[in-house]
Order: sequence, then C-alpha cells, then structure tokens
Amino acid sequence: MPAAPSISEAEAVVMQVLWAQHPLAAEDVFAAVAARSGWAAPTVKTLLNRLLNKGAIAADKQGRRYLYSPRMERAQWVQQQSEGLLDRLFGGRVAPLVAHFSERGKLSAEDIAALKRLVQELDDEG
Repeated sequence: MPAAPSISEAEAVVMQVLWAQHPLAAEDVFAAVAARSGWAAPTVKTLLNRLLNKGAIAADKQGRRYLYSPRMERAQWVQQQSEGLLDRLFGGRVAPLVAHFSERGKLSAEDIAALKRLVQELDDEG
C-alpha cells in the first residue's frame, strides 16, 4: 500500500466528514464543518483542493458540481499519525507514551482495565 499523503490538522477536519459520509458536494462538506470550525465556504474549497492535489480525495463531476470521496482509508491515516507521534515524542516506543499519560492522571480505571486485557492477550499469543 502506498504511503498516505501528509494531512494537516485543518485538512483532517474535512477528511473526517468525508470518511463519515461520501460522496459529498463542496457545499455539503462546508455545511458539515462550518458550525464547529467557523470556516467560510472558500476555506473549505481550498482545503478540498489541497486534498485533491495530494491524492487524498477524488472528485467526480456530476452535472455542474463535483462530488468528493476519500481515496485513503481512515485507518491508514490513523496509523500514519500514531506512528509519527510515537516516533517524534517517544522514540517509537509505546511504553513511554502510556507512562506519560499515567503520570499525568490521564488514564481512567476503564483505560487501565483495557490496557491490562491487551497485555494479557499479547502474553497469551506469545
């Protein structure tokens, strides 16, 4: 699978809309993000064009408008983002990441139970 294109934080907002529902026209994408972002329609169109140029989305002409759909899977983007975070901040290691959140009280009892189950499953597989 080819590497996922680099997606900015603003572009990711548009991608989240398209991952949730597609194909969508630019005005539909704008309607979905305008309330929470405060962006104007030209901003959304600029972001769509950037994503199109990066190959992250496709545009299919339908009459006088284009309908946009993602060309990359959300899972591929999540993997890229999470690996990038681990590499940049924790030398590619997961344990320091978990320790970081633990030390700052960011792990709930539910999170800790889920981590214990995951470690147990990994132990059982190995």
